Amino acid sequence: MANSRTLVRFALFLALLALILTACGGQTETVGEPEAEAEPAAQEEAAPAATEAPAEEADDMAMEPIKIGALAPLSAPGAVVGGEAMRDAMQIAADELNARGGILGRPVELIIVDTEGLPERGTAVVERLINQDGVVGIGGGYHSSVGVAAKEVARDNGVPIVFAETWNDTITSVQYDEIFRIAPLSSEVSAVDVKFIQWLRDENGMKLDKVVILTENTDYGIPAAENTTALLEEAGIASVTFSVDIGTQDFAGIIERVKAESPDMIVTLATGEASYNFTQQAADAGIGPQDVPTMCNQVSLVSDAFWENVPDGNNCFVRRIGLPVQLYNDVAQALVAEYAERTGKDDIESYAMASYDSIMLIAQAIEDSGSTDPADIIDALENIEHMGALGPITFPINRANTPEQAGVDPKWWHQFPDPAITIVQYQVAGQAAVDTTVVYPSTYQTGDPVIVGQE
Repeated sequence: MANSRTLVRFALFLALLALILTACGGQTETVGEPEAEAEPAAQEEAAPAATEAPAEEADDMAMEPIKIGALAPLSAPGAVVGGEAMRDAMQIAADELNARGGILGRPVELIIVDTEGLPERGTAVVERLINQDGVVGIGGGYHSSVGVAAKEVARDNGVPIVFAETWNDTITSVQYDEIFRIAPLSSEVSAVDVKFIQWLRDENGMKLDKVVILTENTDYGIPAAENTTALLEEAGIASVTFSVDIGTQDFAGIIERVKAESPDMIVTLATGEASYNFTQQAADAGIGPQDVPTMCNQVSLVSDAFWENVPDGNNCFVRRIGLPVQLYNDVAQALVAEYAERTGKDDIESYAMASYDSIMLIAQAIEDSGSTDPADIIDALENIEHMGALGPITFPINRANTPEQAGVDPKWWHQFPDPAITIVQYQVAGQAAVDTTVVYPSTYQTGDPVIVGQE
């Protein structure tokens, strides 16, 4: 009985062992084979997703805007009327680019920031444009103090700036790869000013023994006054300089000191609303542009604002950058028409034209290089030939043709060499800037100067 039980138990053990071995072998086959077959299937399903992702990224990239920064003084103590003009012109440039289909098939996003005319503010907003907003280039810029500060940020980050209205010579003379300028050099403008003053004396019989210079205490005003003083001295004309802080409103004390000098001419190197304040307060004191020949700041060519703030400003001489209206090219004429439509102004300020060109130059450099890499944009700017509102724009002094190789002063580095500089004069009270008389140089002259206060 025991033996038979043992046999039964042994038989059951063998049967159970067989079942276990079969189950293990079957599990290996059924799990292993489906996994081997599943891998290709999984790859086939994944493949379309892998090929679609780059296409989706390409579409996203094509729609992602190209960001360009823009600098303008839009609040005090900056030259607000100048900043507003620049802002409007730069927005026209961006709108035109987008109407054409953008740049490289991508929309343009123009990011305009307020510099307030202050260097510390300029530094902060340029850092923000580059490191937060991700701009690939920057245009505009009015005050030299802002340009002097902003150029350092551009250099540190390798992002190009095309300055539109910053005149200080050192902005380009430091020869940074990132810095380009289509505004004139301050020293060159001073030379034109003094040649004009000499012309008034030598060709028009004007008494010119002493000139008073009213300048702002900035990176524009100080060197401009120094250059003018030195050149006047070479011409045998004495000068006295009074300096004020940017944004000064009350000039009563300065005006009394100016009167005490009994000047034969006044040259105003204060910018923005401060220049309006000084000119009208001088007129109230009997030494305004209808009493003493006066060179007013170029912001005076915002004629509506000028006559509103300086009702006694007739006979002001005003320095104008850019060709006379009669010589505007097609780009300038189209810009003037659009600018008039948007702003209601009859004419466009030179710095507004330059601001428009600064944005268009960056856009062309991106197109020419086929890249939004700032280094590629810099390369393209060095080789650019651009027909702008200011005329044909190039930067002939660059890394391939250094100032030393070209035999010129370092200030010509990345500098547009041909901005026209003329002197115009208001000769009718309330006159529009577009109708002012070009009195100097003779190449562009449309009429003779009106000289006041001569005995």
